[in-house]
Formats: sequence, C-alpha cells, structure tokens
Amino acid sequence: MLQQTDPVRRTSEIEELTNLYVIHPVSGWLTRHFARMGVAPNAVSLFGMAAGALAGVAYYHVGDPRFAVAGFLLMIIWHVMDGADGQLARLTGKQSQTGKILDGICDYVTFVSVYVGLALALSALYGAWTWALVMLAGLCHAVQSAAYERQRQDYNFWGWARGAAPVARAKVRSGRRMGDLLFGLYSRLEALTAVGGEAGLNQRLTSLLAAHPDRAPVIRTVYREAFAPLLRGWSILSANYRTIGIFLCVFCRVPLAYFMFEIVGFSAILVMLLARQRACDAAFTAGLDGLDTDLPCPAGRRRDQAAFVVEAKAPVAP
Repeated sequence: MLQQTDPVRRTSEIEELTNLYVIHPVSGWLTRHFARMGVAPNAVSLFGMAAGALAGVAYYHVGDPRFAVAGFLLMIIWHVMDGADGQLARLTGKQSQTGKILDGICDYVTFVSVYVGLALALSALYGAWTWALVMLAGLCHAVQSAAYERQRQDYNFWGWARGAAPVARAKVRSGRRMGDLLFGLYSRLEALTAVGGEAGLNQRLTSLLAAHPDRAPVIRTVYREAFAPLLRGWSILSANYRTIGIFLCVFCRVPLAYFMFEIVGFSAILVMLLARQRACDAAFTAGLDGLDTDLPCPAGRRRDQAAFVVEAKAPVAP
C-alpha cells in the first residue's frame, strides 16, 4: 500500500527521482529555516524567479561552457526555491490562489528567460529563423507542462483528497482581474490535453465517493495503486529533465538539438502518455462497476478490474 508520510512535501510516490532524492530534501531543509525566519512563500518564489532569469543571461553566452555551468546551477537554485515555496506555504498555512498563480508565473519566466537568451544567441549565429524554432518549442513546452500538471492535480485529489476537484479547479477565482485572466488562460491550456473518458471517470468517482463515504479510504488506496506507476511515467515531462537537457546540449555546443527534441521528442512522448492514460482511465472506470452492484466479479473480467473489486469489498479498518 502506498503511504504518504510527509504532508508538507509533494506526493512522494509519483515524484520524479531528482526531486525525490536531491531537490526536495534541500528544499525541505531550507523550508524549516525560512519558517523560523518568517520568510513569506511568495518571497521565496520571487527569489527563485530571479535565479531563473539570470540563467537566461548565462545561457546567452552559448559558446562558453563556463556560462553553461553557471546557467545550470542557477536553474538548480530555481528548482530548489520552486520546491521550497510550496512546502513553506503548506507548513505555515499560507496557501493561496495568488501564490499558486505566482508559482506558475515564476516557472514560465524561468524558461522564457532561458529560451529568449538562447534565441538571441542562436539568431546571431544561424539567422532569424531560429526564433520560429524556439517559439514553437516554447508552445509545445507549455502544452506538455500543462498536461503533466493536470494529471498530478487529478492524482492528488482522487488519491489523497488534496486540492480542488477537477471541475472546481477551472472555476476558482483569485478576486484580482490579472490573476483571474492568467488562471483562465492556464485552465484553457490544461483543457487542451484532457484525456478522452476523463470526465466520465471523474463523475463516476464523485458519485461513488458520495454514495459510499465509508469506502473512501479503500477507493483512494486502489486509485493510487492503479495510477501511481503511470504518473511516474509522466514525470519525463517535468522541468527537471528540460533543465538537464538544456545544459547538456549547450555544454556540448549543440543547443539547436534541444529545441528539436522539445518539438518532436517530447511531443511524441506526450501523445503516448495520453494514450496510456486514456486506456488506464477506461479500465479503472470499468472496474468501478462492482462497487455499486455488489455483484461477484464476472469470470471474464480483466485481472486489473478483478483486483479492484476484491480490494473494494475488503472491510475498512477503523
């Protein structure tokens, strides 16, 4: 059974490996110090954004490997602060919609700065056409990141009852016009990557949890066991691998290779992940049938569905 031992950190069983063993342990150490010092989570976000913007300046010097190392280290600082701001907000109870929007803005500012720095350098070397390549890569990046974040949020809600329901997330407002505009744009971007059949699964889980609140712990446990392996696969689209990829390509003096892989490679991976997610959603939705009917598992039911019915019928420990 998957267990989440630290409610301050992100959901560990679906976390990307470099986050789990490097970034977030450092973020956690800093979080405790920030809390004692009274540092606001938004201040941590802004510090991380400043480091990310400076990474763009470093990567502008695309022909010098020393600046590639500097850019990589500055992006690592951004990653650490990006982990610390959320942990600090949860630890101090200062979570807010504005903070969430700011965190997303900081993420985009970092990569926009790096992409613009590289585009300026590459256009001087190869011509203005590189701007079109970088802009297309940036658009693909935005769609891929939104898709990954959507799956993370769905998992946290259905698996751990954290955050807002998928439908409710699109309706949340910060009360500030600019914040609401940015949040609306991001919600629309997320909607572009909605998996076919996802709405049916969400409705099914909502009605099932409402009808059987006593079985909620079992339902959520089985959900985590079914979807956690898939979510670990989604982590290939996390910012960490882009940070590593940018550094390696710039250090090896083939920065164009990164943008080409962003457009072709990561996009192909997204298509495959969406197909796997659709199949998993469909199988899990079908496996929910036994809960409402309380019928024995049919002999023809697939193995993953049968396992779900057996687990769901197990008594819930007091």
